[in-house]
Amino acid sequence: MEAFTKLSGVAAPLPMVNVDTDAIIPKQYLKTIVRTGLGKALFHEKRTNPDGSINPNFVLNKPAYSSAKVLIAGENFGCGSSREHAVWALLDFGIRSVIAPSFADIFFNNASKNGVLLITLPQNDVDVLMADAESGAVLSIDLEAQSITRPDGSTLHFDIDAFKKQCMLNGWDDIALTLRNDKKIADFETARKQSQPWL
Repeated sequence: MEAFTKLSGVAAPLPMVNVDTDAIIPKQYLKTIVRTGLGKALFHEKRTNPDGSINPNFVLNKPAYSSAKVLIAGENFGCGSSREHAVWALLDFGIRSVIAPSFADIFFNNASKNGVLLITLPQNDVDVLMADAESGAVLSIDLEAQSITRPDGSTLHFDIDAFKKQCMLNGWDDIALTLRNDKKIADFETARKQSQPWL
């Protein structure tokens, strides 16, 4: 996965609670195992009208937010089914971080393993950032410093699990973590072939 160190970009406001993974990407887009191309399906039912036309009132369809890199959302973001496609869709659209008061556990784990930084903050801090986003603000996130810099230069700090932080800073997904031990794995396989050649 792509490492996450620092990010600066437009923040899009999505003041909705309990946004489930079906809302993030509907079931009809789950047939693919390719991680690219799903950005166009992100929030499909919100971004399009029943006749298939673009809904100009949805935040990500507005020109000011069409290249958003950060999403400010309500509590319990990513609830519902465990579809990893929801994270892939966010990432393919260009969103590298979501800030909310709380996240669903499985979605939280899927995001961190794909390089999307989820930041949990108290509701009061989220409200402040939501107001920034509604004004079209650019936010800067520094994962090493665990800080978010607002347009006025003030900063908010966030907590993150130390292991997840190191994985994201280095771009280590589960496969990359395993491959860090490739020499040990190769040595084990060589020794096993010598001690148990019948296997």
